[in-house]
Amino acid sequence: MDKRLSVILLSYYSRERLITATERLIGLLEKENIPHEIIIMDDGSRDDSFEIASGLERKYEQVKAYQLSRNYTSHYSIFAGLSVATGACATPVSDDEQQPYETLVEMYRLWEKGNKVIIPYRNGRDDPFFSKWMSTTFYSVMNRLSDIKFPKYGVDTFFIDRELIRILNERIHPIRTTTITEVLRLGYEPVFFPYYRPTGLNKKSRWSFGKKVNLAKDFFFSSSMFPIALITRLGLFFSLISVLLILFYSLARIFGSDTTFLSLKKVPGWTSMVVIISFFSGLILFSLGIIAEYIWRIYEEVKGRPGYIIKKKDD
Repeated sequence: MDKRLSVILLSYYSRERLITATERLIGLLEKENIPHEIIIMDDGSRDDSFEIASGLERKYEQVKAYQLSRNYTSHYSIFAGLSVATGACATPVSDDEQQPYETLVEMYRLWEKGNKVIIPYRNGRDDPFFSKWMSTTFYSVMNRLSDIKFPKYGVDTFFIDRELIRILNERIHPIRTTTITEVLRLGYEPVFFPYYRPTGLNKKSRWSFGKKVNLAKDFFFSSSMFPIALITRLGLFFSLISVLLILFYSLARIFGSDTTFLSLKKVPGWTSMVVIISFFSGLILFSLGIIAEYIWRIYEEVKGRPGYIIKKKDD
């Protein structure tokens, strides 16, 4: 029975860390007698990271090196890694060891006991206050508005069985989505595995603010229908308000006089009209923006473009 673990080592401008990370992984897995392959997936680095990865492939039989045609970001690198993984189980890891490599051994033992989905998550964060607050707030909102439940401090990786690898490769189109979202949506009962990120790493994140915003949007719109439901509810609510306003002004027009509260002369018409038009114009534009996000994702999906492209290796 094949019990080989496919470790997808995510590489992006990793020349300073790649050799150390690969050799640490190999040493750890060999020490624990875990059969494995290490798939180095370079996410379109412009330095010599892929050349270093290719050198590691020549040096170690269990190492395979691939490079994407451009920078797609890590979730698409994971999809690409899963497409070439041949092990009985797989997990992505970063080269900066923000998730300690020792957790791979513990998750592998859980997989040996029959668990098909293991979700490692941080049970604490040493990030700056603002970053930590933004993260916890985002996942709190996601847990309220989506059909997926995330741990308090979020999660971005997983350990899965070959059965799920096959489903992700054959049934999921990796466009405007994230790997962890798709794994959690498949319906398999996950085992949540807590770990604490070690202090003193001092690794600068390669996720720019723009990338984080795009990732948050993909997370949200791929796992929640709340915005569309919100538009429907707002439409019903303001339709009711409009009916009441129509009745009010109709009565004011028919029965109003200078001495009653229904008098139209007592209502500054120009101001109220400007306020109402401005409010509903903003609401319409906001609603159209939300609808456009979903339509854009549908458009990207129906074009049938690949979510990633793995460059062909030189012979």
